[in-house]
Amino acid sequence: MAQQAVQKNTLYVGGLAEEVNEAILHAAFIPFGDIKDVKTPLDQATQKHRSFGFVTFLEKEDAAAAMDNMDGAELYGRVLTVNYALPERIKGGEQGWAAQPIWADADTWFERQQQEEEMQRLQAENQAAMRAAEELHRKKLAEERQGEKEDDSEMKDDPMARAEAEVLNQG
Repeated sequence: MAQQAVQKNTLYVGGLAEEVNEAILHAAFIPFGDIKDVKTPLDQATQKHRSFGFVTFLEKEDAAAAMDNMDGAELYGRVLTVNYALPERIKGGEQGWAAQPIWADADTWFERQQQEEEMQRLQAENQAAMRAAEELHRKKLAEERQGEKEDDSEMKDDPMARAEAEVLNQG
């Protein structure tokens, strides 16, 4: 059977409010039985979930009970749609339109995200180092200028330095 029809222990949960995260979804469905997995696929542009998620139970019976009880229920003021997850609903991802969950390619996406974050972190560190170096350079210049002013004041106390300065000024 090439086309697997329904995944009897994975539920599609639609109509999620923005505040609902995987922990809240887990808490809402755990009364029905042991949960193997909860996923709320993120919109890569906004980093928010796309108002749906998937709850996978260990037991088909628990998934059935959860669907019966939670379909049409309210969570954070939004009415939920709870069905068995059809491959059509959860297919896609980078490997093409296979009958696999949308999160099957999440690992490669996650790796890319980590690489990107690492790059951004390194760039930020480099920029911080550059700023620190510039700041240090400015301080040194300021100290040197300050030092020149101090040299002037030292000359007033030093008769030899004063005499030398007068000779230099006359020359």
